[in-house]
This record gives sequence, structure tokens and C-alpha cells, in this order.
Amino acid sequence: MPHTGDLAVEAWAPEREECVAEAVHGAVGGFAEIPPGAVRTEREYELADDTDERLLVSALEEMIFRAETAGELPARVSVRRTGAGVWMRLAMVDIALVEQVGAVPKAVSLHGLRMTREAAGGWRCHVTLDV
Repeated sequence: MPHTGDLAVEAWAPEREECVAEAVHGAVGGFAEIPPGAVRTEREYELADDTDERLLVSALEEMIFRAETAGELPARVSVRRTGAGVWMRLAMVDIALVEQVGAVPKAVSLHGLRMTREAAGGWRCHVTLDV
């Protein structure tokens, strides 16, 4: 089982919610290769979004929780704002169908966490995952 230290993820997108979705997608890509067409089910979660950083952490913690407790990883991620809050939809794959290419994250580190709006437009984030 590979273990190379922590996993750093950087993502960017025009909108905050898209940036969070890209970060989750990038985090999964850092340790797993998901075969095309392997989606088993879709799940939807409400995310805490009292701050931009909390939204990012909440989304990544949900991905880690689902991997640990249900043996599922997201093949596709979408995050959207609704009138009732922020929701994340995950198209999930059974982890047994995934090729592991890195150590599976165990937690989100708050050290160096950034989620910012770029002066030129768009959003950028940086997060480290403990493996």
C-alpha cells in the first residue's frame, strides 16, 4: 500500500462551488484511478459553508468519511448553492473497483488551508490531506 506523506491539492475554477468540486475531484485523483462507467449510485449532502474554508473542508471530510465507512469514492462531483445552503452531489463508485495509486487520506489538515477569490476573477484553493 503506497504511502508517500501528505497529499497537497490545489484547485481553481470560476466559481467558489466549482473550485470545491475540483478540489474533491483532485483529491480522489491523488490516490485512486476510477474506471469509466463504474458509477454505482449518487448521493447528495448539505455542506457547512459558514466560511469559504469550512465549505472546502466539509466537502473533503465527506469524501473521506464515505471512503472509510461505505467503501465508496466519488467519480464525479458537483457542488451548487441553493436557497437552503450548499449541496454536494457525488456519483459514487465501489472502492473495490478502483485502482489505488496512492495512500488514502485520513483527515483534512488545517495547516496551510486557503480558499480565496482571485483578484483577476475566479477562485483558488490549497489544502493538505493527512494520509
